[in-house]
Amino acid sequence: MNRHDITIGGIRSPVLDAGTGHEAAVFVHGNPGSGEDWQALVEGAGSFMRAVAPTMPGFGQADKPDDFDYTASGYSTHLGHIIDALGIDRVHLVVHDFGGPWGLGWAAQHPARVASVTMINIGVLTGYRWHFLARIWRTPLLGELFQATTTRAGFRALLKLGNPRGLPREFVDRMYADFDAGTKRAILRLYRATSHIDELSATLHSALRPLNLPALVVWGLRDLYLPARFADLQLTTFPRARLVKLADSGHFPYADNPDAVADAILPFLRERCGRAPAD
Repeated sequence: MNRHDITIGGIRSPVLDAGTGHEAAVFVHGNPGSGEDWQALVEGAGSFMRAVAPTMPGFGQADKPDDFDYTASGYSTHLGHIIDALGIDRVHLVVHDFGGPWGLGWAAQHPARVASVTMINIGVLTGYRWHFLARIWRTPLLGELFQATTTRAGFRALLKLGNPRGLPREFVDRMYADFDAGTKRAILRLYRATSHIDELSATLHSALRPLNLPALVVWGLRDLYLPARFADLQLTTFPRARLVKLADSGHFPYADNPDAVADAILPFLRERCGRAPAD
């Protein structure tokens, strides 16, 4: 696996890149993650296919410009430019958290290029209502105050709420180190720009359901932010989906239960690699 930077529209993003080829697993992080979240899975998938994990603008060590389009559609468009620049023709999406609407939004616009979809505690969220942190971030002034007063101890405590197994210290410390003013601003702008979840979900469902894509759903059932009922709901949009439910994992199962997640995702990707999208 190697690390390199890619610059799209003047915005630099670090990328983890393993394996070779024009068909690739593309790992898309969410909030407040980065491409570094996926290191172990990129290494594992890279042993039998190409696997990449970009860090999206506003997060991790990517650029965090004030004039980026911090909306779900803006991120989907930017992700598409990254995929193109990396020379990837067929994509096995692996998405988590806000990486879901970013990646699925790209898939809805490029159905012929999507080979499979793997969703980790995310998907098409019909009927979803914002969790308590999102409601804070979406509230002017309150969101800014919350971001300005978040300490390392508070950050760790919030992550613990949604991940009862606990998260590795190095994972949390890296995430907090990246949680600078640029990322705090990106989070507020993203959540405030994503107001109509049902409308977005309906659009994604209408575009993706006819594709009947090969899909894998991995869900930590003790996720405080995205309730477990949404795991089964993915079968509405992805009828062929395999469901893997992790009873004691939380919102970041790839970090709190990495072996179980790898045991689900890597065989699925190996099976799909090289198969036609319509299979």
